[in-house]
Amino acid sequence: MNALASNAKPRVAPTHSAGDETVGPIEQFLSFWLDGQEYALDILRVQEIREWAPVTPIPNTVSYVRGVMNLRGAVVPVIDLRLRLCVPEQAYTPQTVVIVIHVRGDDRRRIMGVVVDAVAEVYDLAPGRITPPPEVSAQGLENHVRGLVSVDERMLTILDFDRMLTAEAMAVTEGAAS
Repeated sequence: MNALASNAKPRVAPTHSAGDETVGPIEQFLSFWLDGQEYALDILRVQEIREWAPVTPIPNTVSYVRGVMNLRGAVVPVIDLRLRLCVPEQAYTPQTVVIVIHVRGDDRRRIMGVVVDAVAEVYDLAPGRITPPPEVSAQGLENHVRGLVSVDERMLTILDFDRMLTAEAMAVTEGAAS
């Protein structure tokens, strides 16, 4: 599983309507599992999906920064999403993967790896179906959520990695990625 599956490649979609309201082009999201909950991210941010392999630890970084990996000559910081979202740590399994994504912050783009329990599927969603997150978290975790959408009688949480991996988090990994 070294690259994004061919059926998961982004594609241009026509404008669709929901009722009388035009909602714009369909967006694609890659979903993944984390502690029994399904999350998703914009598929256009995904560079590739890799099987979990040990990374090189970086001393004196926050606990959710697992280390760095060599990606065809580039040094890429790897974040454990469980730890970043304050979900209890769990041993990695054969289904554990690293999703290599593009993150924007401080007027530049970075590549980072995000460790998740397993990849689920690709969803085509009209933007009008995505609802804003409720303001319920005392820790402000709703700042990491782009929105929520109901899919097959369950709630899918769409994460915003640009806000989640803030300038502070990116600065922690700056030395590793340079």
